[in-house]
Amino acid sequence: MQLGRILLKQKLITEEMLDQALDEQKRNGARLGSTLVSLGFINEKELLGALSRHFGVKALDLKKQELEDAVLQLIPGELAAKYLVIPVKRYGRKLTLAMVNPGDVAAIEDIKFATGFEIEPVVATDEAILKVVQSHYHVQKLLTDVMHEIETADSLGAQVQVVDETLVKKEEDLTSVMDSSDSGPALKLASKIITDAVELNVSDVHVEPYENDLRIRYRIDGILHEVMRPPRKMTKALATVIKVMAKLKVEEKRLPQDGRIKARVHNKIIDIRVSTVPTLFGEKVALRILDRSTIQLNLDLLGYEEETLASFRKAIKSPYGIVLVTGPTGSGKTTTLYSALTELNDPGLNIITAEDPIEYSLTGINQLQVHEKIGLTFASALRSYLRQDPNIIMVGEIRDLETAEISIRASLTGHLVLSTVHTNSAAATVTRLINMNVEPFLIASTLLAIQSQRLLRKICSKCQRVEKYPPEVLIDAGLDPKKTDFPFYKGDGCDECRGTGYKGRLGIFESMLVTGKIRELILKKASTDDIEKTAIKEGMLTLRESALRKLEKGLTTIEEVIRETRVE
Repeated sequence: MQLGRILLKQKLITEEMLDQALDEQKRNGARLGSTLVSLGFINEKELLGALSRHFGVKALDLKKQELEDAVLQLIPGELAAKYLVIPVKRYGRKLTLAMVNPGDVAAIEDIKFATGFEIEPVVATDEAILKVVQSHYHVQKLLTDVMHEIETADSLGAQVQVVDETLVKKEEDLTSVMDSSDSGPALKLASKIITDAVELNVSDVHVEPYENDLRIRYRIDGILHEVMRPPRKMTKALATVIKVMAKLKVEEKRLPQDGRIKARVHNKIIDIRVSTVPTLFGEKVALRILDRSTIQLNLDLLGYEEETLASFRKAIKSPYGIVLVTGPTGSGKTTTLYSALTELNDPGLNIITAEDPIEYSLTGINQLQVHEKIGLTFASALRSYLRQDPNIIMVGEIRDLETAEISIRASLTGHLVLSTVHTNSAAATVTRLINMNVEPFLIASTLLAIQSQRLLRKICSKCQRVEKYPPEVLIDAGLDPKKTDFPFYKGDGCDECRGTGYKGRLGIFESMLVTGKIRELILKKASTDDIEKTAIKEGMLTLRESALRKLEKGLTTIEEVIRETRVE
């Protein structure tokens, strides 16, 4: 109500607006400031300006402020949460402190006593301060507990040996390992990292050693976020724990290694791909989280535009030929192929795959794990598969001439082949195959369709609001400001989306059917641009156009469209 009175006094809202916001606040449990903003009664800039005028201090937008970990650690988490304050900058003995209530003399005196710094208060919204408190200080508590165990443990090496006996012998419940009194601190931290990653729907975890510290980052909805910086001394122990979990050679630190962890987290079976590489300051570890319960293998749920899905379905229903899916790492190519196989799966068909790795088990489909160290490559697996009477073959990736030629031979002898290639667009895939030295006449005679795809972050439905953009931003996105008559949306950031404004992802696709005209261009070794222009004339919806349709529906933001696609 104090905030309400401030805004009423400055005539930024009316009594009716305040009453409506208070009613809405009771329903959604959000804070008054964010409720007023979400209802459109006031924007965040006006809110900060009002607080600044009332308290007579500068206003600070924490969303635009880079916060240093070393500065954040100057104030204990308990004080930050108690008074809703965030240390922002340090100049000598002066500490700039973002506060909800800069007039709280008791808070300033407590923090001055706890830190020894002179306090310079600035005002920030309670919503913004809460986000920083929740995202930073709960991690610091974990690290404090872990460090206490490290200091009191007799031997960190002895603690890690317990991990070897526990995890190699059986599939392990990570949550129970954390509670085990005889587990080492590194094991507890590794377990916490993985458990939190599963809870937050993280796709990848990066454990990165540097000269003075260790950085942990999560990839959420395609974007990396730093979540903690454990002490540098944990580098070796944490890498060792993860390598033991993945059954890798603990003593081998000079060469990259790949392995897998199968674990139960909150009664869910989680597959984790593990990759280690030696770096200047220790082994970097990357974990790919594969949570089967979050994957929906259904083409109708991936975000296709109607005409693009019709083109792709037409291609995969063909009895023979090659269908390729292309895009960068992490763009959902495997999910698309698995969804296609799920749709094609029928007791009357023999469907077989060669993958590296097998990400999900598909009932009714024969799946083979490629193992290049023993000579089981995509090419050798394909050769064997041609003697297995297949109808449909999925090859994880066409990455060399040998695999490409065998895939072509399979399609020429009456098989449907599905695979992936790493290129930036559908048309560029033809150029990539020619650069592999595949003969153009073979490409033209076997290719049915090429689909390129990306993933866009979806706006969080809990904190979505209308956003206005200047004309130059619209032009960068490929829009005509004079012809744009639909509203744009953006996420403010809330607890649901961890302050990012985004939650979840959806696909954008361009599906290029290989028609007679495109076959002629392939035979002439035409440029990527010429092939793409012809495909567009024949009705291909480009990635940018697909993204703009998602924008028009209010599903994503202009920033995402610009980040993931290029102007045609």
